[in-house]
Amino acid sequence: MKIDPRRSAAFIAAVDTGSLEAAALQLRITPSAVSQRITALEQDMGTPLLVRARPCRPTAPGTRLLQFLRRQALMEAEFLAELDNDAGPVRVALAVNNDTLATWLLPVLAPVLVEEGLLVEFVLDNQGHTFALLEGGQALACVSGEDQPMRGCTVTPLGMMRYRMVASPAFARRWFPDGINRDAARHAPVMVFDRKDNLQTAFLLQHFGLPDGAYPFHYVPASDPYVQAIRLGLGYGMLPQEQCAALLHSGELVDLTPALHVDVPLHWHAWRIQPPRIERMGAALVKAARAVLLPLP
Repeated sequence: MKIDPRRSAAFIAAVDTGSLEAAALQLRITPSAVSQRITALEQDMGTPLLVRARPCRPTAPGTRLLQFLRRQALMEAEFLAELDNDAGPVRVALAVNNDTLATWLLPVLAPVLVEEGLLVEFVLDNQGHTFALLEGGQALACVSGEDQPMRGCTVTPLGMMRYRMVASPAFARRWFPDGINRDAARHAPVMVFDRKDNLQTAFLLQHFGLPDGAYPFHYVPASDPYVQAIRLGLGYGMLPQEQCAALLHSGELVDLTPALHVDVPLHWHAWRIQPPRIERMGAALVKAARAVLLPLP
């Protein structure tokens, strides 16, 4: 059986855009035509591939098909470029966490992307959730806290990001004049990145016995504004050591718990079979990451 390219394109567009209408605009056909092509593909495969909800999402077989189609498109683009002796740009979707992108990843990755002629699409999520983006076919590789590989993939340890609990000096004087303690922490506002961010929650529970919801908090789901909010004294929170070292050195921030920190392990997940350029990119990323991150135990 051969997979019809028009039908597979309709399926991918529906997943990527989240609706048949948006997929139709992308493909310049009618929503009815998109639906018909996906239905025909489902008949070809003998199983439902798409949950027609808002947003559209793939079924379990649809997820496996999506993984295959994305890898197929990447391999085809790489092959055609090499066949024409013109290794033109190839786009790769990488799932990474926000703190990784905001700190060490771009300086590590930029030279490789330039040298290999790669275009990148970063898909952002918490390090505990980027693995699901690889599983779901939204990314072709990922940086994740998960240490077990998905079927057909490899996992390579990268290192650890160290997080410190920091605040502005004015905030520390106001809320923790005698140092951080359980009673003071019940009243001081905490900075939380988003609803998937459990660094602060786990830290306060482990060291001060405060459960989630026992203290006020802000949500600021963007890396630079999150740092700025802490600098401005809106709250206190965890920052990667790479992101706060200079601010601690200059005195703009203070470490509230110098003897305590949180180390988050990171791993590189990629498919076992991949285009040479993507393989070289992964090898360079692993090597460079190990030079800047703390070693895993």
